[in-house]
Amino acid sequence: MAGKSSNISRMAMKAMGLFGGVQVMGILCSIIRTKLVALWIGPVGIGLFGLFNNALEMISTGTNLGIRSSSVRDISQALEQSDRGLVARMIAVVRKWSLWLGLGGALLTISLAPLLSELTFGDQTHIWGFVALSAAVLLQALTNGEYAVLQGTARLKRLASVTLWGTIVGLAVSVPLFYLLRERSILPSIIAYALALAAFAWMFRNRDYPAAAVSRRETFDMGKGFVRLGIYMTLGNFASILASYAFNAWLNVHAGTEQVGFYQAGYTLINKYTGLILTALGMEYYPRLAKVADSRLRLRAFVSQEINVAIAVMAPVVALFILLRELVVWILYTPEFNVILTFVSWGMVGTVLRTLSWCLAFTILAKGDGKTYLWTEVASAVINLVLNILFYRWWGLTGLGMAFLVSYLLYTLIVAVVYFRIYRLSVSPASLYNLLWTLAVAAGVMAAMEGGVMPIAIVLTAISAIVAARQIVTLWRR
Repeated sequence: MAGKSSNISRMAMKAMGLFGGVQVMGILCSIIRTKLVALWIGPVGIGLFGLFNNALEMISTGTNLGIRSSSVRDISQALEQSDRGLVARMIAVVRKWSLWLGLGGALLTISLAPLLSELTFGDQTHIWGFVALSAAVLLQALTNGEYAVLQGTARLKRLASVTLWGTIVGLAVSVPLFYLLRERSILPSIIAYALALAAFAWMFRNRDYPAAAVSRRETFDMGKGFVRLGIYMTLGNFASILASYAFNAWLNVHAGTEQVGFYQAGYTLINKYTGLILTALGMEYYPRLAKVADSRLRLRAFVSQEINVAIAVMAPVVALFILLRELVVWILYTPEFNVILTFVSWGMVGTVLRTLSWCLAFTILAKGDGKTYLWTEVASAVINLVLNILFYRWWGLTGLGMAFLVSYLLYTLIVAVVYFRIYRLSVSPASLYNLLWTLAVAAGVMAAMEGGVMPIAIVLTAISAIVAARQIVTLWRR
């Protein structure tokens, strides 16, 4: 068992390194693309780019029905049965559903093009632009299907290669378009990016299993499970998006656009950049968990192991982020944004709880429990919205960081009830000890920084890094 635990830890950390690097490259490409658009096209280009990309994200999210994530579970479970024929049929089913949903999304985009143009731009001048965007909707659906197949069959290096090379080539093709076509290049660049990802997804697609012929009836019967789960996931994500929109609108009305900007800047630092680590870990964790969803003993072992790995990695990141918060804000924004420093610090402490709840919540998806996933996500969205409004009224921007911490505390308690009481699972005592230690260090670094005692913050951060390094080495060798 010790050897198996070590192997799991190594796989988790390798996945984090692999996909963490890919996501960093994606961020760099995004920064370059935005910079070139701003330089060669100006604010109009940035605006068009944002509007069309937001429309693409909205349509794709609504029409893909979440099968990018939900089908990973079914593929992983088919793989666990060591039945190559079943795996081949499931892969065929996922690809067919991706094609059907992609075509449906594309047709919906075309049919709604006049309405989308009116709602987005206030006129009918961009109808053909949205008609062209339908190609990106179809390409994205096909790409998501191949992503699910690669992740479900544990072909993570291929999946990373698709994302990496698709992003780089998409940027390379877009650069001359930006320079030559200027404002007219926005839509072609979005389609070129989607086409690059789809092309590499086809090149690196899983060909380890022979193409299986499945009837429409079989495609429906085998796919209805992950489609149903995907619908629940889509609704849960929509609840989060709606709550975020509602709070931004409320903040804009009651405090002004500048406060919205500060909030978005702080939230991005707390949620997006640390989220890269969890996303990278999840690429390997989710399919591994799905394979053993019916085994209480193995679920407990895998979840406990993931908590240890995730906390060990996150602990020094959180402490270092709080310690260097002013430098981080200076690099990414301007000194004017220093008003978010305390907000970010509270939020980074909350990130520790976010890591724990993330590890526990994956069991809901692994079990295919769509209804439970939906109500936990809706509850989380409502709690977050209410706390944001109340805490901002009481403590301003600092209150938003406190709201992030408290909302994840409550969300963790909700998920813990599902995990411990409903599923009757448990975690190892070592996992809970690591969590409490990391929370204490993060809170200590924050208190030291707020009190102006930087030497203590430096010492605590150094201790956190040393302890985390020892934990990682121990997990690797165990």
